[in-house]
Amino acid sequence: MRYLGVDYGHKKVGLALSDEAGTMGFPHNIVANTPRLVDELCALIAKENIGAVVIGESRTLAGGENPIVKGARTLGEQLGERAGVPVFYESEVFTTAEARRAPGKEMKSRAAKPHADVDASAAALILTSYLSHTNHGQ
Repeated sequence: MRYLGVDYGHKKVGLALSDEAGTMGFPHNIVANTPRLVDELCALIAKENIGAVVIGESRTLAGGENPIVKGARTLGEQLGERAGVPVFYESEVFTTAEARRAPGKEMKSRAAKPHADVDASAAALILTSYLSHTNHGQ
């Protein structure tokens, strides 16, 4: 089964897709968080034959909710209803920082296009984390 990973943000949303076996996430795209976001994601879910969605659950270091949680949960509810796929949540603590430090992200490329693919890479980290501890694809 194939999965869609989502790194939700107020302005932009990073997306990742799993391999066909559902064992690892790979950066896919970054989309603007507009009123058409759910429509765009439902179209992607249908096109890529996605069986489930994993959304990063943003929390404070103390484990409490931060301002992003409500929007991410609302997105998850809407996707579950409209696309008819299960939605899971995975901690995203430090995923953006980790994505910025990933190999191949040289300072020169960041200067030319700051954080261009960080959100998609963070979505891939969220998705891979979920898949690794739930043993999907095995």
